[in-house]
Amino acid sequence: MTDALISAALAARAHAFAPFSRFPVGAAIEDAAGHIHTGCNVENATYGLTVCAERVAVFKAISEGARQFLRVAVAADTDVLTPPCGACRQILWEFCGDVEIVLVNLQGKTESHRLKDLFPRPFDVSFL
Repeated sequence: MTDALISAALAARAHAFAPFSRFPVGAAIEDAAGHIHTGCNVENATYGLTVCAERVAVFKAISEGARQFLRVAVAADTDVLTPPCGACRQILWEFCGDVEIVLVNLQGKTESHRLKDLFPRPFDVSFL
């Protein structure tokens, strides 16, 4: 399955700054208007200030005015496809809801999941 969202996530991966983990990741998020916003992981020597590709893509989309999202693609160079980490799942849930998550590797293998299946009991505004 090759489409613009997956291609954008793979291209974003090339911009990752991952000198510590050597694990570049790219992400792309499609908003309701069909625009694609990308992100890559950006590491920091303190590790705790590192930001994952998915969060960069969400924050970039929000900063550009997008508020509704359809799909997210996550690209990494692994045989077993890499899902978003817990922090990214939380951000994705809060800003995207039960969005489709497409995982892809460099060999073109893909899987599609609903976020609720990856994050079955999220914390959100309903608990506040």
